Amino acid sequence: MTHDIVVLGAGYAGLAAARRAADNVRRDRLDARVTLVNATADFVERVRLHQVAAGQDVGVHPLADSLDGRVGLVVGRVEDLDTGAGAVTVRVGGTPRRVSYDTLVLALGSTAGSGGVPGADEYAATAAGLDQARALARRVADERPQHVAVVGGGLTGLEVAAELAESHPGLRVRLLTRGRVAPGTGLRGRAHVRRALDRLGVALSEDTSVAAVDADGLRLEDGDRVPADLVVWNVGFAVPSLAADAGLTVDGDGRVLVDATQRSVSHPDVYAVGDAAHATGVRGRELRMSCAMGLPMGWSAADAVTARLAGREPGTAPLGYLFQCASLGRRDGLVQFVRADDSPRRFVLTGRIAAWYKEYIVASAYGGLRGGGGQADLNLFLTRGAARRFGRRSGRDRRALAA
Repeated sequence: MTHDIVVLGAGYAGLAAARRAADNVRRDRLDARVTLVNATADFVERVRLHQVAAGQDVGVHPLADSLDGRVGLVVGRVEDLDTGAGAVTVRVGGTPRRVSYDTLVLALGSTAGSGGVPGADEYAATAAGLDQARALARRVADERPQHVAVVGGGLTGLEVAAELAESHPGLRVRLLTRGRVAPGTGLRGRAHVRRALDRLGVALSEDTSVAAVDADGLRLEDGDRVPADLVVWNVGFAVPSLAADAGLTVDGDGRVLVDATQRSVSHPDVYAVGDAAHATGVRGRELRMSCAMGLPMGWSAADAVTARLAGREPGTAPLGYLFQCASLGRRDGLVQFVRADDSPRRFVLTGRIAAWYKEYIVASAYGGLRGGGGQADLNLFLTRGAARRFGRRSGRDRRALAA
């Protein structure tokens, strides 16, 4: 009987899993079919949404261009997961449709999180999804705000602030962050970020905590106010409750706990990848939500699913980080090279070469989802190799300390 592999969500991780699984099924001549379920018929380059928010029409591609006829596509919103029956309910148009599976891959991604700050959901805009980013761009174009407060100094908030300031020179943009800006970067990287923000006219407020958002701007925890015509919120992410509601074992944020093959620790016929998964890398550290880990997680899950169907034991090598990239407008950027545990190295790229490098990485990510398995194989080789080298080096350091 044909084995049904169903992938929920066509972001980076989900599309990687679906395409890789289909390629493996064909290569190994398995009696299996792959179906991809997504709310829209398009793939969205989420790492370009800061550009969309600034008014640029980029990063949206028909899924059919990537599926190449090898993967069935169901366009609809997932409403329910019945793990006992092995089926999901998908609303296609206005009609519920039941899609059965033998193996399920959860890749529904994440949405913007409020961080529990009052008023953030009601008054703040986000660029966490395509619709939200387009709505933000329309607000900037139609309302012509003078003062914009961007909350969140991670790479997403940094990119949004820089892109808005460069694309709309008349805006007065202020970036506020609870800790340091670009916290995962080293001293050289943060110094460049501060210079770039200053060049773009972005006011930076570090070590600043927001207590509430309202129609007139922000109230800070120290009692001060930040007036703003528009607030853009970039403080964390939230995942859909589908997995938790279905009884899968999840962490405190609702992310599925998985083993080294991306398999649910509670439901062996369910895998989770990307932002939907709580996976661990070197030293048992949780892998952060990112395209950098979403792609290899998707490819790894597909390899594990098809290996088990072929009667083989899947690999369990951990994944390690290689670098972090941030755009600082269209002509500047930062590439921070990191160790496998995501801690920063001394080496960075900045300026135009970093902007070019970031664009190459972003374009290659989508290109790899459309092409054959070569880029997936290379990415897995590099990320797993980084983790292995880090493990060997850490082992030597521990032995040296003990000697």
